[in-house]
Amino acid sequence: MLANLSIKNYALIDHLNVSFTKGFTVITGETGAGKSILLGGLSLVLGKRADLNSLRDKDLKCIIEAEFQIENYGLVPFFKEQDLDYEDRTIIRREILPSGKSRAFVNDSPVTLDVLTKLGSRLIDVHSQHQTLRLTESDFQLKLIDALAENGKLLNTYQVQLATYRKTESELQELVDFQKDANKEHDYNSFLLQELEAANLKEGIQETLESQYEQLNNVGAILEQLSKGHQILASEQAGVMGLLSELKQVTSKLATFGSGYEQLNDRIQSVFIELDDITNEFEAFQEDTDANPEMLEQVNGKLQLLYDLQRKHDVSEVSELLKIMEALSGKVNITENLEARIEEKHALLKTQKDQLEKTADSLRAKREKAIPGLQKQMLSNLSNLGMASASFKIGLAPADVFKNNGKDDLTFLFSANKGTEFGALKKVASGGELSRIMLTIKSILAKYEQLPTMMFDEIDTGVSGEISNKMGDIMQAMSSAMQVFSITHIPQVASKGDQHFKVFKSEKGGTTQTYMQELTIDERVVELAEMLDGKTLSDSALAHARQLLN
Repeated sequence: MLANLSIKNYALIDHLNVSFTKGFTVITGETGAGKSILLGGLSLVLGKRADLNSLRDKDLKCIIEAEFQIENYGLVPFFKEQDLDYEDRTIIRREILPSGKSRAFVNDSPVTLDVLTKLGSRLIDVHSQHQTLRLTESDFQLKLIDALAENGKLLNTYQVQLATYRKTESELQELVDFQKDANKEHDYNSFLLQELEAANLKEGIQETLESQYEQLNNVGAILEQLSKGHQILASEQAGVMGLLSELKQVTSKLATFGSGYEQLNDRIQSVFIELDDITNEFEAFQEDTDANPEMLEQVNGKLQLLYDLQRKHDVSEVSELLKIMEALSGKVNITENLEARIEEKHALLKTQKDQLEKTADSLRAKREKAIPGLQKQMLSNLSNLGMASASFKIGLAPADVFKNNGKDDLTFLFSANKGTEFGALKKVASGGELSRIMLTIKSILAKYEQLPTMMFDEIDTGVSGEISNKMGDIMQAMSSAMQVFSITHIPQVASKGDQHFKVFKSEKGGTTQTYMQELTIDERVVELAEMLDGKTLSDSALAHARQLLN
């Protein structure tokens, strides 16, 4: 419920701070006193876009703050989803700066207008002429039927199934579209893949082939250097091994003269063993190295193939060719398996469609069962509101497509008088009739749903006498389960409020300001008397006012 509203520097309001109670609150005031200004300020904290022209003093910021008691609204998940701190007493603040910028806060955390609008729609339902027109929309009419049919859980199941079905439908279409394009490229991709696979690519192959090519292409130079190296090591006249052998004999004799010489001898022995092994390797390399023109041609051919493939695919590494080959393989496999995947997706879509049809049929069955009860309640309430001859024809028929709220086409026809033809509400119902029908619907919904605070903005316009009295009774009855506001010009309605506020204008310091004051019992008598009979305040008007309050 709305517990408190504070407005600063907005339109004709300098500073306004009012507190509200649960139950039925009425707001009265002369035409032009500023009741619409009050609603305009409230709409800003509900997410309406700001207008710089609404600032009373263009040099100061406008601040509108509303405090709500929300422990019964089940909004904890919403606050978690939006990463907001939840408080049972939540404060929404809206600021309009002189620069034209606007800021919004929920419990002092900044929020976007989108978040503010979503939260506001769950806190206050402001009835206006625009919302009355919603009564003529099929979605709104189905919402009413679903409330009576207690279709909440079933409708949620349907919507989850519908989202899954549409996702599968989209995936299937993507596969079909991809298949059309993929078939065109399949042959070319297959050729490229086979070409790469024939090259037997693997990591390091280029380095290995280039090394082999260098060896095979320089056999003469390699043999020359191997021979020269072997001669230096093993020459009988001045080879390193011969000289090292003599040195080894020297250190062997020295080793008998102490541990230091023994270590020196060990080192010479190690060097001799290592160098002897190196000499053998030189000899082995000489024996294994031969000119092999055929092998050279094969290696060169493989290298040229690699280089050609790299140029073709505009890369410089075999690793990049391997990535391209993997990607081509994936494309070819996808194309070759597309038909099977499309068939699988068709089968899945059929299963999901069957489930969706079943749920939609269950929704329709429950709706059809609820319609007679809805018609009975509406006709009973409308009869009390002076529309005893009103009649409805409500019918459901299976639709051709799945909709967000089922698979039904709804016909919601209305006749205000006996003998007149039935027609769509927006064509045959007057504004006053639509207002009374909307009030009836809201009162029915209040029995079946946890509705937010309801604010009726002159819903009783165009009615008077006993009809307005009945409308007041309906709003008063609704207030037993929820907080209800009514901005009204009708004394019969105003007399039924648990709280009564008067909006009025006053000149102060050469400027006009709008004020809002909660009335005492005596002040309510005077206000009702003025609403009944003008400013004269006759004894009969005062007596009538007291009678209304009693």
